[in-house]
Amino acid sequence: MQAVVGQEAPFDHGRQQLKLLADLEITTKAVERTAEAIGGSIAAHEQVEIQRAVQLDLPIVMGEPIPILYVQMDGTGVPVVKKEILGRKGKTDGQPAHTREVKLGCVFTQTGWDEEGYAIRDPDSTTYTGAIETAEEFGKRIYLEAWNRGWSRAAKKVVMGDGAEWIWNLAEPYFPGAIQIVDLFHARQHLWDLARRLHPNDQASQEIWIKFHQRRLLDKGKIEKLVGALRATHTTNPEVAEKIRTEADYFERNAGRMRYPKFRRQHLFVGSGVIEAGCKTVIGSRLKQSGMFWTVRGANAIIALRCCHLNGRFEDYWEGRRAA
Repeated sequence: MQAVVGQEAPFDHGRQQLKLLADLEITTKAVERTAEAIGGSIAAHEQVEIQRAVQLDLPIVMGEPIPILYVQMDGTGVPVVKKEILGRKGKTDGQPAHTREVKLGCVFTQTGWDEEGYAIRDPDSTTYTGAIETAEEFGKRIYLEAWNRGWSRAAKKVVMGDGAEWIWNLAEPYFPGAIQIVDLFHARQHLWDLARRLHPNDQASQEIWIKFHQRRLLDKGKIEKLVGALRATHTTNPEVAEKIRTEADYFERNAGRMRYPKFRRQHLFVGSGVIEAGCKTVIGSRLKQSGMFWTVRGANAIIALRCCHLNGRFEDYWEGRRAA
């Protein structure tokens, strides 16, 4: 009970819930210690399974064929105590870090689409996994989750994310042959950021610029023409010129992942809204509330516990403990 309330809300709120619902007098610290201990146990079990995956010692997960299986990945910062950020650089040059990045992944299935051809996610098919860890460590984690969800049985496999390089550096070694898609809305945001730099305080000019570069090129998957148009854009401002080069490189690097009309014809998702929502509901709503500061160990314990509970595997964990 302490684990359930501890993964759901701040520890003191969990203490109050236990008093209200079960008339149990438990200290806030007891809820914290118990939730983190059980979360740590779940995380340790996950590491055992991950090591089995690394050694290719995984059982074949039997079941029906899966038409389309998605893997989505993203990162979100979590506030941590000072000792966890010593020597780490922040997002702004010269500024120290204030957070550590949680890498979160989700896996879900799709078996159909609506009358207009837009993809429909299967209800209750989404599972999550995540931790504060390196990209290499996370790659093994998300591979294990995908395997357990039937990656080997999927007829069509899709990896989605924003333009972060760590995501695509994981896609090739862990999910070879999968269709790779950059979230359309992140790609659009890159163009809007550039439009604002090119035409500051001029909404009309921004919209005219976007109408051509986004609606006629990006949204239609004409990425090579988009890159050419960006590289042909001239400015006397060196900072804006550098921004143009950076964005042109971004679109050129991800061209194959931005064939949106082709993906839509296959009735695939072109947005990574599922993992973005997951960053808010799985991580943000629990670990990013006002006044919270975590150790990496404590945060990872609660993340493991929370994912286990949200994935519907909490009872399986207790069955395993009883069997042991």
